[in-house]
Amino acid sequence: MWHVELYNVLTVINNVILILIGIPFFMQFVFMLLFWLPKKKFKKSDKKHRICVVIPAHNEADVIYNTVRLLYEKQTYPKELFDVYVVAHNCDDDTAVRARKAGATVLVCDDPDPSHHIVSYALKHAYEHILATGIDYDFSIRLDADNHVNDEFFELMNDAFSSGAEIARPYESALNMTQNQFTRACGLYYIFDSRFSSRVRERLHMDAHVNGPGSMTDMKIIRAIGGYDTTSICEDTEFCFKRMLEGHRCHYVEDAVVYEDLPSSFRDTMNRNKRIAAGNARLLGKYSLKMIWNSVRQLRFSFIEQILTYMFNIICLILCTWIPAYYIYAVAYLGANGMFTAADMAAAGLTGAGLYQLLAIVGICLGVLFLFAGIAQGLLLILLDYKKMGAKRRRELLSGAFLFPVFTVVYCVTMAIGLFCKPKWAKIRRNTGDLPPVEELPEERAGLAEELPSKEEIPRE
Repeated sequence: MWHVELYNVLTVINNVILILIGIPFFMQFVFMLLFWLPKKKFKKSDKKHRICVVIPAHNEADVIYNTVRLLYEKQTYPKELFDVYVVAHNCDDDTAVRARKAGATVLVCDDPDPSHHIVSYALKHAYEHILATGIDYDFSIRLDADNHVNDEFFELMNDAFSSGAEIARPYESALNMTQNQFTRACGLYYIFDSRFSSRVRERLHMDAHVNGPGSMTDMKIIRAIGGYDTTSICEDTEFCFKRMLEGHRCHYVEDAVVYEDLPSSFRDTMNRNKRIAAGNARLLGKYSLKMIWNSVRQLRFSFIEQILTYMFNIICLILCTWIPAYYIYAVAYLGANGMFTAADMAAAGLTGAGLYQLLAIVGICLGVLFLFAGIAQGLLLILLDYKKMGAKRRRELLSGAFLFPVFTVVYCVTMAIGLFCKPKWAKIRRNTGDLPPVEELPEERAGLAEELPSKEEIPRE
């Protein structure tokens, strides 16, 4: 009968899908099991290299002043060896004024093309001007407007650079981890990749996922590509893919910590994940075959591992559509036809489990994935790294571990929705208090200029 054949075909398809999505999940499970591996420490370097810090900003008056000010006040690195560049990209607030007050060199970029209103064009603008100055920077650090870093950040990145790292990412943590229950669970989700996945990749000589905040890049690479050569929504991921395909290795500097303002509500998470999901889906379509081929050609598993990890964007869509649809159909079909046991299934010529067994399997899977695995990894993260999360005591974060499975569902749903969005670089709601007027801000360090001169005005050596 046709409905019997349909059920059998859909069951086979579902089993194949479960196997395919199980591979990336299994990798994450392995990363967690290897948490005991020691972190990589780079040799302390006596040589201090010259650094340019690039901060793209769109309407970030709420946070940019403190971000720049703290770099100059807190970094243990020699102040004369780093410069901070803020790109005020299509801003209609006081971002440029506040950044300059804090001591940054401000590059004002008013681009009328709506398609250019994304972070990648701000970075492109910044590096073109930095190269045009002729200043011989050794490496670059990219920060977001809300980022704070630990006091030794530049020192640690300098050590990694001196040890031969051309591209590196830091440990990513949160400024507002203890703000509310949502940020506790949200922070644990994002920190998983820093504490578990990234450490294991570095120890097993796999490439780190270098994705934006706090990333370090050898300026030789920037000069070789003529500035910044990605203009996609997820420019940081594409930059990493391109450099890997060129043969560069990407490293992880765990003691260098960047703190960012985490989403504190469903709405904030939705806005953030629109960009991530839409951008990564396009990059998967563009680079998957190239990455897989190079994994075979160069015998580097890192290419496949990167693709499998970013496949979670597509997996989120499958988990929100196919998986619930299939199991609702299966339960309804089996119940309507009185097929409660495996014997009933066999008598009807169907493959798979009966209704009772199917419900038991679904219940066990949900229990293991969302309750045991989710809560267990949250508790383990708190046990190991609570200090890096801004907590004084572990118990401040415990509720986040128990809400971790709930946030996983929220994340999955928002990523699935984000796949169908066309995000732009919009103002982000920050978790900050009232700010003083611009005229009350002290002049921390005079910026080099409101706008750097054009390439034609700067002689090249």
